[in-house]
Amino acid sequence: ESRLDMDLKPRSLQPHWYELYVQPCVAELLGSALFIFIGCLSVVENVEGTGRLQPALAHGLALGLAIAILGDI
Repeated sequence: ESRLDMDLKPRSLQPHWYELYVQPCVAELLGSALFIFIGCLSVVENVEGTGRLQPALAHGLALGLAIAILGDI
């Protein structure tokens, strides 16, 4: 046997507890915080002429960004 064979340890196929429990919770927290923060910022200075378009676009872009970043988790 070579030295490389002894250094390799069989890895379990089960994911680590962090990937199962902590990572999805952190992703949900960050995604929700981003969505709410950007949504609230979009209506802070609501100019008379924008109407409902500005908050709708901001929420849509925030949701798309959160899904693109955190969707694989």
